[in-house]
Amino acid sequence: MAIDMNIQEFLVIGDSDLLIDQVREEWATKNSKILLYLHYVQELRKKFIKIEFQHVRRVQNEFADALATLSSMIQHPDKNFINLIPVKIHDQPAYYAHVKEEADGKPWFHDITEYLAKGKYPDLTNPTQKRTFRRLSNNFSHSGEILYRRTPNLGLLRCVYIMEASSLLEEIHAGHAARI
Repeated sequence: MAIDMNIQEFLVIGDSDLLIDQVREEWATKNSKILLYLHYVQELRKKFIKIEFQHVRRVQNEFADALATLSSMIQHPDKNFINLIPVKIHDQPAYYAHVKEEADGKPWFHDITEYLAKGKYPDLTNPTQKRTFRRLSNNFSHSGEILYRRTPNLGLLRCVYIMEASSLLEEIHAGHAARI
C-alpha cells in the first residue's frame, strides 16, 4: 500500500525485537519461513528512498497487539493467505456486563490497567498472585486510557467506568423506553 501511495520515506514499527534485528541484518536466521519473509522485505526496501525499522515494546504498541489478536481469531483454509481486517468503530457496545465499583472507588480493572501500563503489581501481592495476575492480564490490552478484554467469542470488549456504562445504557435504550 505504501508503494502504491508513492511514499518515499517509511518507518516500520514492530514489537518483535528479533524480527526487527533480522530485517536490519543485525541478526541472521536459519528458519526457512523467516528467510523467505526477510528476502521479500529486502526486495521491498529497494522501493523506498529511506526506510527505518524500529522496535517498540508490546505494551507500548497496544493497537497493533489488538489487531494481532483479531487476526489470530480468523481462520483461513489457505494458511499463506491473510485476510484484510476492516476496523470499524461502533457507536454502541455489543455486550455489557455490570460490575459494581470496588470499595476503594476504583473500577475492577484498575489493577490490570496499572500492570499493563507500568508493570506494577497491586500492593501486598504474593508470588502466586503475581503469576495469576500475569496470566489474567494476557486477556487484556490497553490503548491510552482504554482497556480492552479479549474474548474468544465476542472479540474485543471495552472496559468502561460505571458512570460511562450508565450513560451508554441510557443513550442506547433511550428510544426503547418510550415504546415499552
